[in-house]
Formats: sequence, structure tokens, C-alpha cells
Amino acid sequence: MSEFFSPYDADRPLQLKCSCGRDHSASDHALESNAEDAAKVLRARSMTAEFEAYSNEFIEASLVKALFPEDNVRRRFLRAVGKGTAMAAISSVLPIASLQAMAQEKGSLEKKDLKVGFIPITCATPLIMAHPLGFYRQQGLNVEVTKTAGWALIRDKMLNKEYDATHFLSPMPLAISMGLGSNPTPMNVATIQNVNGQAITLAMKHKDNRDPKNWKGFKLAVPFDYSMHNFLLRYYLAEAGLNPDTDVQIRVVPPPEMVANLRAGNIDGYLGPDPFNQRAVYDEVGFIHLLTKDLWEGHPCCAFGTSTEFIQKNPNTFAALYRSVLTAAAMARDPKNRELIAKVIAPQAYLNQPEVVLTQVLTGKFADGLGNIKNVPDRADFDPMPWQSMAVWMLTQMQRWGYIKGDVNYKQIAEKVFLLTDAKKRMKELDQKVPEGAYPKFKIMGREFDPGKAAEYAKSFAISKGA
Repeated sequence: MSEFFSPYDADRPLQLKCSCGRDHSASDHALESNAEDAAKVLRARSMTAEFEAYSNEFIEASLVKALFPEDNVRRRFLRAVGKGTAMAAISSVLPIASLQAMAQEKGSLEKKDLKVGFIPITCATPLIMAHPLGFYRQQGLNVEVTKTAGWALIRDKMLNKEYDATHFLSPMPLAISMGLGSNPTPMNVATIQNVNGQAITLAMKHKDNRDPKNWKGFKLAVPFDYSMHNFLLRYYLAEAGLNPDTDVQIRVVPPPEMVANLRAGNIDGYLGPDPFNQRAVYDEVGFIHLLTKDLWEGHPCCAFGTSTEFIQKNPNTFAALYRSVLTAAAMARDPKNRELIAKVIAPQAYLNQPEVVLTQVLTGKFADGLGNIKNVPDRADFDPMPWQSMAVWMLTQMQRWGYIKGDVNYKQIAEKVFLLTDAKKRMKELDQKVPEGAYPKFKIMGREFDPGKAAEYAKSFAISKGA
């Protein structure tokens, strides 16, 4: 019990060296001190080698299939001219390197030195851990992962092309592409970085006030307007009969500042990303009211993405980034790796958090701040599938709360921004089972969301902007 409740000395800086006290990195410690853990890392790294043989054949087959969709015609063509001649002819008209859809080819990298932004939260685990574990290097990339103070800064640095790719809140590329809060600039979601991984955390003074119907007048924080945190909090409050625009105050607070604002009494609580829900418990200033997985099991949170322009100009580099992040996601999905990953991402250069806090989040065995130890293995998970129905749900909530005016072509926007087809191709390279479809239905607080009836859904709520 004591390890969950020990107060953290905020004045004591975390050291760059390993937590064991030796002058090496956490990843080196993992490799040197524990043969079993090292084997896990090496197995994950070796996944990328399996991509190479597959990718060239996949691209060639996809090109031929795109040009000759009829099976009989395609087979006759290949028998008549031979594979080599066929590919030479096709490439003379459609150069493989220029095709964004075929960017998986392991060709020469257009750009090797990259800057990738991230917010120091566990949602970014795959993107972050790919750095110390060498997944970027294995793809020939020299990636600088850059800790960033807040989501508005992430957006601005992507728009100014200071970052090549980034950790996004999953609704952000939709908003930026549509020109919501910025000039319209096409962005893409390559993978969902994490599912679940959020919670509503309240100040300790509210431990006997757990019914949201009684929260009128509360000051609550979310990390950004265009975030699942904002949309899920609004949904939850509205289901309790509160209008989130008039009955409470919802403030944007960068995740690293949430615990301090809770401690200072500036806010009553927040719907935020981990590790800051668990950190509030660790610092004894808040308790976990509920996990957002209890509102929507498997909901998306953050994403990995970049601009459409970057993909078009750097298809091979983008493919290498894709392989790196998907390799990390495959490793992060295995619960056996979670304690090792907590060690890898804890140092100052990454999350700068006590390892015990990250372990509680990633393993799902955690103190809730009310004297209980919970065991929720899927508190955070790392399913990379960017379902387009997820994008459609986000768009319905943007419309519901007045961020989007007028009618919305949900499918067109979702399919432009969320690269589902690319993700499926690359997941196959990890030898993972890839689910079919693009628009699965979801259940949010017991109510089914059918993306095929999105317009009716968006208009069906008793509480919405202007209702």
C-alpha cells in the first residue's frame, strides 16, 4: 500500500541516468540487467526486418491490382508479359516512389533527420518508446522526439513545419484539416496511439460528491477543445442533465499543469490523460472518480500523424516512421511488456514521472485515491487501428457543441483524414489479425452509435449547443 501513497518530492529533479543509479539509460539497463526483458526488446525490434521482404511484393501486387481489378484480366496480363516486364512498364507510367498509397516500399529515405513532437503523457507511449528502444534508428531515421508544453503549440509547430510528424489528440487532424481554430491544412492520422487511458479526477474535497447531477458550478479542465477529453466530459455531464456550456466551467489546461491547478484549488477536477490522473493520487491531492473506458470501452484518445504534404513529399520516410511506430505499438499491446516500458519512458527526457506512477497506469493495478486498489488491465491499451467511424463520432460531437456549423459530409472527411487502409496494410506486416470494415458501431454510455446514421445521431441529443 505504501508505494501507492508516498508523496513525491516535487523539488527533487529526476536524473537523466538510470533509476538504478548507474550512468546508463533505462533502455540499456533493461537490456543489460535482465535477459528476459532484453529478449522482448530484441524480438520487437526484429519485427521490422519481417517488413522488408513483404513490402516490395505487396506494393507491386497492389499496383497491378489497382490497374487491373478483374482477376482474369490481371492473370492474363502477367502471364503474357512476365512480372519483371509488367513492373517496369507500370513504373514508367506510375513511379512507385511518387504514390502515397504505395509508400510502404523500403526505398531510399527522402529525409532522415526528423523532429517529432509529443506531450509528456502515457498516450504517446508507442511514439516515445520507439526512440530509446531504437525502432527509429533501425529504419534509418535520426528522430528527435521533442517534449512540447501543450496542444496549441503542437498544432502551431505542425502548421509552421517545425515538426515533421507528431503526437496528436485524435480529433486535432480533423479540426486542422477543416480550418477549425487555424487555417485549413490537410492532416492525416496514421495510427491511434492509445485507446482508453483517460479518467475523471476530482479534488479530495469532493470524495463524498460523486453524483455529477450535483456538480453545477464546478470548474473542470480538459487539455484542448478538439480532444476526446472535452467531448467525453461534455457527453457525461449532459447525460447527467447538466449543460456543459452554462452549468459548469470547462477550461483548457495543458496536461502537465493539471495536478498543480487541482492542488491550488483553481479547478474542482479534470477529465485528463494519464499519468496525471494517477499522479494526483500519488500526490494525495485527488482521486479517480471514473475511468473513461467505463463511458466508452476502447475509445480512441491520441494519434500519430503528420501533414498530407509531408506524406506526399516523403513517402519512404513516412513509411519508415509508420513501421517504427507500429513496431512499438505491437510491443506496447502485450501486457507482459508494460513494466519494462514504464522504465523506458519514465526519465526526464520523456515523461519525467516516478516509475511507480507509470507502472500503475500501464499495468492497470492502481490506487484510486479512496483507499482502494483496483485491477483493470485494459485501463490503457495501444490498438493502432484508426477506425473511420471513430472520426465520424468526433465530427458529430464537434457539430453538437457548435464547433462545426451547418451540415457535415462525415464520411468524406473521415476517409480523407484517417488512413485506415494504410494502417491495415502495415498491421499485416506485423502478422497481426486485421479486422475487416471501416465503420464499426460503438456503444457510448449504453447508447449505440451507428456511423451510418450520423446526422440523425448528432441532432438527437436533448442537451446540445443552442438546444
